[in-house]
Amino acid sequence: MQLRWLLFCVAALLMPLNSAAFNILFMGPFPAPSHWMWLEHFLRDLLERGHHVTAVTNHRSKYPHENLTEIIIEPKFDIPYYFPKDNIFKMRFSNDFQNLQMWWHVGLLTSEHALNDPKVKSLIASKDLEFDLMVLEQFFHESFLMFAHKFKCPVVTLGTMGYADNMDHAMGLLTPWSFVPHLLLSHTDQMTFTQRAYNTYLSLYDVVMRRWHYMPRMQEMAEKHFSGFIEGPLPNVRQLEKNISMMFINSHRSLDVPRPTISGLLNVAGVHIKKAKPLPHDIQSFLDNSTHGVVYFSMGSYVKSTDMPQDKISLILSAFSQLKQDVLWKFENSSIGQLPPNVKIQSWLPQNDILAHPNIKVFITHGGLFGTQEGIYWGVPMLCIPLYGDQHRNTIKSVRGGYARSLNFGQMTSEDLVLNVQLLISDSSYKQKALEASRKFRDNPMHPLDEASFWMEYVARHKGAPHLKSAGAYMPLYQYLLLDVFGCALLVAVLAIWLPLKFLKVVRNLLKRKEKVSPAADASKKRQ
Repeated sequence: MQLRWLLFCVAALLMPLNSAAFNILFMGPFPAPSHWMWLEHFLRDLLERGHHVTAVTNHRSKYPHENLTEIIIEPKFDIPYYFPKDNIFKMRFSNDFQNLQMWWHVGLLTSEHALNDPKVKSLIASKDLEFDLMVLEQFFHESFLMFAHKFKCPVVTLGTMGYADNMDHAMGLLTPWSFVPHLLLSHTDQMTFTQRAYNTYLSLYDVVMRRWHYMPRMQEMAEKHFSGFIEGPLPNVRQLEKNISMMFINSHRSLDVPRPTISGLLNVAGVHIKKAKPLPHDIQSFLDNSTHGVVYFSMGSYVKSTDMPQDKISLILSAFSQLKQDVLWKFENSSIGQLPPNVKIQSWLPQNDILAHPNIKVFITHGGLFGTQEGIYWGVPMLCIPLYGDQHRNTIKSVRGGYARSLNFGQMTSEDLVLNVQLLISDSSYKQKALEASRKFRDNPMHPLDEASFWMEYVARHKGAPHLKSAGAYMPLYQYLLLDVFGCALLVAVLAIWLPLKFLKVVRNLLKRKEKVSPAADASKKRQ
């Protein structure tokens, strides 16, 4: 371990001598705050390394920098208009096909919204801008790949939700559905026959609908917005997807099933987790002075606690009043009313720094991927209450890992909440499993953000990295699967069997004819 850190420190010291300042186009068109909180870590590190960054996003950076040029997408995309929060709280686990269609729909809507922004249109029409690298969030925004074609620069992507089959395909891999579950599924790599059959069905549906429904619409969008601003015919976005040099995936070997990989795919889960910073004095005091420990509760950045139905808020307060532990709850305003003496609310809380505190006993969460990773990193048992999207998948994985329990938001009672919190605290196996998961999650050769930034600079230095992907990305399926080779071999085998048999049959027929002719000839001679 000491040698590893020594090598890393030497590399870090030498890096400024070997690196140049690059001009980078950084694009995060998806409007969800949680996505931007993750993406901003990459942006900040690039700026700290001396690069000039033009960022196209929905959110202003909390950390202004002299090398940062911001293009803010306005007006903000109205997520609640298309996806009302009231409906989210009424949801059960939607079926996987509806979820897939929802993501495609979200991607098309948010991409179109961003491309209609006048400032983004000006960027499309610009003629004097040059970039060394484009960084794009890989979240259903394929039409934005046309920017890399316009500026003739290499592109890397950031896979917020984890691996998907289309990422494998773009890098030259064919996802083995026999042991790699679809992005939306929580299966392990040891699937039953039924699970493998369903995984194949869902994955095949994804491939077909993406190819013939979703991607053509992305192509239409790209042609609508970029035609006339790029010389020559526009390439197909499917081809541009294959030109991606590297993909940085929010995945970790200890949390996701093993799968075939390639040099251009890099796991970067945990980039947003830093060393704990000092807490505000009131929160520090609240955590330090809690006799029985603290339960931390947050529903994330999009769906807020204030959005919950009033009867659920009352139910939760009733449950918290029955706990001997104190509760720190991220509640976005003071409308909650009378609080139990053991409950403290605040509109904003530094979640990573709070979870790092040794007196945190349980983390009540909606099961979002970023919060789940923070809970795992700091070894805190979790009570997951998933609502939508990938939260159900993340929750099932956490429960299966032995460091979490789960509740159904629509059906939970006050008694359920109290019982589950008490079980997570009283049963030491949850804490032990959480600490075990934490050790595996932390055990990396270097911080994932340092590794990601190195490879971004690598791609910029070498003006792309096609050598990090397989030629399989450009092969037709019949060649990738060697169907032509097997077909040829089969033909040779058939001919090798059929031709001798045919030859023997011909010889046999000739012999039979000769036998018939010989008696007739003998009889003729006798008559003569």
